Amino acid sequence: MKFTFLTLFPEVFDSPLKASILGRAIKQGKIHVDVTNLRDFTKGRHKVADDKPYGGTKGMLMKPEPIIEAINSVKHASPEVWTILLSPYGLTFNQEIAKSLSKKAHLLLICGHYEGVDERVRYFIDEELSLGDFVLSGGEVAALAIIDAISRLVPNVLGSYSSVEEESFSNGLLEYPQYTRPKVYKGYKVPEILLSGHHQKIKEWRRRQALLRTLLLRPDLLEKAKLEKEDINFLIETCKSLEQNSTKRRD
Repeated sequence: MKFTFLTLFPEVFDSPLKASILGRAIKQGKIHVDVTNLRDFTKGRHKVADDKPYGGTKGMLMKPEPIIEAINSVKHASPEVWTILLSPYGLTFNQEIAKSLSKKAHLLLICGHYEGVDERVRYFIDEELSLGDFVLSGGEVAALAIIDAISRLVPNVLGSYSSVEEESFSNGLLEYPQYTRPKVYKGYKVPEILLSGHHQKIKEWRRRQALLRTLLLRPDLLEKAKLEKEDINFLIETCKSLEQNSTKRRD
């Protein structure tokens, strides 16, 4: 799988693309990344890529020509490329979108900056994505988050596919609690079930803990989660128990 980034600040990508799982995947050739400086597609010796917006508002806007010419350059070499503009107007990126995009052969991510991009750029893209309802200085941080999330889903990038399947959001639930050595730390103990060696019981415990954690922290996720009959029964009983405890506290 290939990723291409269009940015005014290519140096932002230097360190993250060399570190951890992402860096290893690039080094091993499991994913390929190109970071393209939009100033290479500007005209004039000053390499100007932004200008004042028409209409007299504050701030600067990224000019259309460098972005569109860069998009066309990538599409000429790779017609199947899927072009994404990172902007606050886009769909909120999530695990389902990551799964869908991981099936693409080539993604082109445009990193906005300043007050955004000239509106005409939108005629040349396939979709817009956002990380959420907050403000970033530019699209570079969002682009790095997106490549990290998608790359984990590319075959052989992670050592074990089961670890991908068990991560938070992969099955619509938050991940279960995890523990490592020591068995006891400052009086806090590892649950006995995890030390039992009984794999089926451990699996059941983890499933119920994932359901409980999701119910308590992100109940909105349960609407789309893949739930079995046993899961639903467990959630019903848990809600009843929580309600009873709440009633006792009020009394």
